[in-house]
Amino acid sequence: MVSQTVELLKNEIPLEQESVVLSEDSVTGLVLVDIINGFCTVGAGNLAPRESNRQISGMINESARLARLFCEKKLPVLAFLDSHHPSKPEDPYPPHCIVGTDESNLVPALRWLENETNVTIRRKDCFDGYFGSIEEDGSNVFEDWVKKNKIKTLLVVGVCTDICVLDFVCSTMSAKNHGLLKPLENVVVYSQGCATFNVPLEVARNTKGALAHPQEFMHHVGLYMAKERGAKIANQVLFGAEEKI
Repeated sequence: MVSQTVELLKNEIPLEQESVVLSEDSVTGLVLVDIINGFCTVGAGNLAPRESNRQISGMINESARLARLFCEKKLPVLAFLDSHHPSKPEDPYPPHCIVGTDESNLVPALRWLENETNVTIRRKDCFDGYFGSIEEDGSNVFEDWVKKNKIKTLLVVGVCTDICVLDFVCSTMSAKNHGLLKPLENVVVYSQGCATFNVPLEVARNTKGALAHPQEFMHHVGLYMAKERGAKIANQVLFGAEEKI
């Protein structure tokens, strides 16, 4: 039933994806959204997958591949890590990714990033990494990262496609359109580098406070909404000398 619904959805709101060639004549920055144990490692916490998941595994593999490539080229990388204080719940979700626990750390396939000089790690305590980058003095770590590195194209991967990834992309597009992120010109969401979680309807009906969250359906919706906000949705990402985005 779910697969039939997803196919119906895709027919009603088709999502055109593209192969994106990233120019090597300008700076592209890579943003990794919440690729941490608490969301991606089986059994790691309240919001972690209960069993191995192909979409999540594929997202980790593609994100790690891109991260290696960006580090080899010494291009800027920013990793958001969901990290919450026990006394500050994030409704409507149960406690998750508590500061100081392994839930809030990068997955094993990406832990090496902590030692790379071109990588910025930003712990955040909200869905949206843009707002989670605001410091007490009003400055913004993400904005400063874009400006300092003169980033013209942003490549976004991570979890969850329809929640933290989408929220970040929406805020970034709004800020870009208001001239707050110069010289940023393009925001690209790589679909194969994103994933979301799965809560079947029958599980949600038997779990107090839970909402149904069919994975493929919500992944498609998240990507579609990001494109509605002006982001480019890529099903392939390559580096090349010519600007094709």
